[in-house]
Amino acid sequence: MTQKSSENLSNATASPDNQPAAPTPAPSSFRERIAAVRPTRWIRFAIVSVIFFAWVAWLGNWWVALLFILLFDIYITGYIPLTWWKRSSSPAVRTVMSWVDAILYALVLVYFVFAFVGQNYQIPSSSLEKTLLTGDYLFVNKMVYGPRVPMTPVHFPLVHNEIADVKSYLDSPSLPYHRLKGFRNVEAGDIVVFNFPAGDSVLTKVSNPDYYTLVRAYGREAVLSSPEQLGELIYRPVDRRENYVKRAVGLPGQRIAIKNGDIYIDGKKQELPRFAQFNNFIVTDGRTISPDTWEQLGVAVDDWRPVNSDDYRQLLNQGLISADQQSTPSIYVAPLTSEMIEKASRIPGVTRIERVIPLEGAFLFPEKASRNWTVANYGGPEGILIPAKGLTVPLNAETWDLYERPIRVYEGNTSAELRPDGNVYIDGKIAPDYTFRMDYYFMMGDNRDNSLDSRFWGFVPEDHIVGTPWRVLASFDKDRSLFDGKIRWDRIFADANPDK
Repeated sequence: MTQKSSENLSNATASPDNQPAAPTPAPSSFRERIAAVRPTRWIRFAIVSVIFFAWVAWLGNWWVALLFILLFDIYITGYIPLTWWKRSSSPAVRTVMSWVDAILYALVLVYFVFAFVGQNYQIPSSSLEKTLLTGDYLFVNKMVYGPRVPMTPVHFPLVHNEIADVKSYLDSPSLPYHRLKGFRNVEAGDIVVFNFPAGDSVLTKVSNPDYYTLVRAYGREAVLSSPEQLGELIYRPVDRRENYVKRAVGLPGQRIAIKNGDIYIDGKKQELPRFAQFNNFIVTDGRTISPDTWEQLGVAVDDWRPVNSDDYRQLLNQGLISADQQSTPSIYVAPLTSEMIEKASRIPGVTRIERVIPLEGAFLFPEKASRNWTVANYGGPEGILIPAKGLTVPLNAETWDLYERPIRVYEGNTSAELRPDGNVYIDGKIAPDYTFRMDYYFMMGDNRDNSLDSRFWGFVPEDHIVGTPWRVLASFDKDRSLFDGKIRWDRIFADANPDK
């Protein structure tokens, strides 16, 4: 009896050529479709529904809840034939489409995780050494400050803005800036990942320096007349601009100044981060410092060098050479922390270590006011006031240099201009003052003399804030081979924001 039943079952589930039969057609009526749903699928649907409505509540836009109808159809009724391939008589179609379905599901999941939870990020430069190292791969937590609703929602989820020199996103549709509720605001000392504020205009063949620096150096006409060298000028929306990582040293509404390398907020000197470093002249008695010694000291290959002719003025000003000196001792330049200075002083042949006194910065922000400033002495006696949401500032020839870009570019007042009569006009009317609609931040790197930061391109608007690094996922030393310490095992899962 058992054998006969088994044979009948076998015959019922196999085709004459001993191949599995195609799945039976899906039920047609609503009641049949509901009845055909397995209990395990109802459980999965319930879990997904809870997550979906929690997400809708977080968004604060209940119109999005209408997508629940689509969700119900995907999991329960199946009127939209998204799984048509499961009823195909071709095994090849079912196999291929099962992989396509899995890949698309994974991409959608990655899209939502990257958009609302966090994503990986690589440290490309030494601006935050030794807090974060070149070659660190970070997980950036977007939930701390609250994730932004994607402003360019149609984009490939695994890349930022390009795939093989082709845009990885569509400019349209675009959404206005909206940030979901987070756990807290940006705090002083936070390491923050943000979209590069000066990255709205990009030359396709140039990565560094940015477009605006080139315009200040050579003029707009000269830059735009060299497409064969510099490439085409394109615009990038906020959330598709390059990702930068710096430390928040100035918060909305604060006044920031830098004196002899020390940061002053509202007149109060701030404590240096543990791994803050400055460029130093390392003078020897003529002996050379070997690459191995620099490595043992913790200075990367790209970060140390012998002095050259460009350093002559600084060496002369600091008394390390004299104007009539025929020869110079061996002198090196390298960024050092206070701990590294102590170790460097014990290197055989080193006779003197002195911090480099930076000269005036030709391209510091803002352009006019900063002509006599340096990266170590910045902001003038009173410092510069960082814009804050609801803060009203007077508009005149003096303040326009500082606030022009936030007003015109970040807050969309494209008609705003300073006219020869000394007044600022917005929409053709005199604007004696302006009230900001967003918060702004002042960002700097811990490698103070080797960081392109807010001292060069100004304030970071709140809509550019991405998140804060949480952990180092992996770390690779570009100066070492795979079998010679390339993987920094001690940094895996290390705290990426150790001063907080």
